[in-house]
Amino acid sequence: VQLQAFGGGLVQAGGSLRLSCAASHLSLSRAAMGWFRQAPEKEREFLAAISWCGANTSYSDSEGRFTISRDNAKNTVYLQMNSLKPEDTAVYYCAARETYYSGTYYDRDNDYDYWGQGTLVTVSS
Repeated sequence: VQLQAFGGGLVQAGGSLRLSCAASHLSLSRAAMGWFRQAPEKEREFLAAISWCGANTSYSDSEGRFTISRDNAKNTVYLQMNSLKPEDTAVYYCAARETYYSGTYYDRDNDYDYWGQGTLVTVSS
């Protein structure tokens, strides 16, 4: 199983990015998905999660700037990030957990079984 997060890069404050997470050898259509990030010298923090049916989502306090979504037909999950701030600079990770329950999501990193390698987002002031 391999998760690949991509779409990071350098963006000016106030800009937007959309991160994608694609899976190999894992059908995300039966996996709850989450996005996390880790800034230098900080702990990894939860950002957003979505159930495999897509009906249920959970967010950290990102002031409504982030939106998680998924396209099971493309085996891909997205994180749309708007109004980016310099403090959003971090490595962003996607995570997956297979689950029987269509409406379940997870907001703790130790609930997840598979992790992507991370994609770096740098927001300049």
